[in-house]
Amino acid sequence: MTPPKCSRRKPRNSLTLRVLRDRIAGLAGWRRSALSLICGMVLALGQPPVSFPWTMFLALPVLFWLFDGADRPRAAFGIGWCAGAGYFAASLFWIVEPFLVEPEVFGWMAPFALVGISFGLALFWAAPFGIAGRIGLRGAGAVLLLAGLWSVSEFARSHVLTGFPWGLLAYAWVETPVIQTAALLGPHGVGLLTLVACLSAGLLRPLALLVCLGLPAFGWTFGSWRLAEPEPARAEPFVVRVVQPNAEQRLKWDPTYQQIYFDRLLEATRAQAEVLPGLVIWPETAVPFVLDRAPGLQAEAGAALPPGSLLALGIMRVVDGAERASWFNALAVLDRTGEVVASYDKYHLVPFGEYVPMQAVLGLTGITGLTGSGFQAGPGPEVVDVPGVPAFLPLICYEAIFPQGLRVAGARPDWLLQVTNDAWFGKLSGPYQHLAQARVRAVEQGLPLVRAANTGISAVIDARGRVLEFLALGKQGYIDAQLPGPFPQTLYSQYGETPYFALLVLMFALTLAKIGTGNSREHS
Repeated sequence: MTPPKCSRRKPRNSLTLRVLRDRIAGLAGWRRSALSLICGMVLALGQPPVSFPWTMFLALPVLFWLFDGADRPRAAFGIGWCAGAGYFAASLFWIVEPFLVEPEVFGWMAPFALVGISFGLALFWAAPFGIAGRIGLRGAGAVLLLAGLWSVSEFARSHVLTGFPWGLLAYAWVETPVIQTAALLGPHGVGLLTLVACLSAGLLRPLALLVCLGLPAFGWTFGSWRLAEPEPARAEPFVVRVVQPNAEQRLKWDPTYQQIYFDRLLEATRAQAEVLPGLVIWPETAVPFVLDRAPGLQAEAGAALPPGSLLALGIMRVVDGAERASWFNALAVLDRTGEVVASYDKYHLVPFGEYVPMQAVLGLTGITGLTGSGFQAGPGPEVVDVPGVPAFLPLICYEAIFPQGLRVAGARPDWLLQVTNDAWFGKLSGPYQHLAQARVRAVEQGLPLVRAANTGISAVIDARGRVLEFLALGKQGYIDAQLPGPFPQTLYSQYGETPYFALLVLMFALTLAKIGTGNSREHS
């Protein structure tokens, strides 16, 4: 008797997550690269101005499935590199804007800048994927290893060659209570836990799902509690006036418009109010003259102040030397006579924007056009303390993206002051991302932050990173606002990255335990 033949037809099940995982893990070649690139672009939707963090819970598990299916370390490296290229191209496309200020001169460089920075920064994502692929762990061990290495690489991106910590994954939480955990762990700690939570979802196991949901739930609960705390009271009320002249970058130094923009600053400074400000704030390089080199204009700026007020303004400063003059991007505080009562020089300069790194090396290559002089760096962060104004820590533009730059020796500042010229960043995403990073600095330090931007977005931000008042992008005007009070020192402001490093050590210890049990691809 002939036995009945078994049907080869597969059950008509719906496309379950496990089937989807297996299909994605089985991709190779250009399909794998294309999906990795798309995942990176989807991740970028978490960054402002979209600010939709839940895309991370979609894109990161898919990247983990691709990584889990990679048969060689080179393939894993390629997954990370493509994902990084997609992420940085989508989140940093504003980088072309500075080249379009004078498009007839620099416009041709814009696409090369975007491609160069996207694929260059993508190496910081490719490296952890490649190393984790070489070690070859599976399951929970792979999640811990990849999350830890990825976080370490992002930390390196924030420091190597002066660092560029723009677009950290933690900033996707800026519009949610979860970002308040930056007061405990800083942006790298928040990013590490985000990676663990989102990558764990790719395991499709009950315990992993608990981790995936539990970590954000903890952050949301802690953040909600912190946001509900009473507003810190300021012993003596203090009013600041933030002036936004809306000077277009391409016209800012045009002699025809210089007087127009200067008059806008003076007019806003002279404006009467029921409660006069104790400090008027102008943005970065607000005026077309050099500090102490135009006494008439400097005196005019001081004379515009209301009685009892001081003026903080971004300005260029120059010191004559034996061989050549040294230029500084500075912040100065002037009294009503125009005299300088305090000043601060920017110390964290923008590479190729404010100075050219490795000039000696470039000189040897014969590229002399890039080795001209730029700004000189100041000595470092310092608190400005002048009579009549609560002590503040100044941040000039780019300096606000570096959390490590806000830890200073001596007395703690009462608030943070950022002056910036975001006109360089265009109008689509750059200014919103820059504002978000400044807000996170306020959360980390537990200090209010006041932001004066040339074309916007100027804002008064409380010690929990909430925008209390603002002037929108591309608007001319000023804000009069009570300076919010400070919180007590946060864990992050006291110990910096120590809690983050402790988390990393714990995770890598667990990873070593997984390696010790033989939980690798070779043993699976």
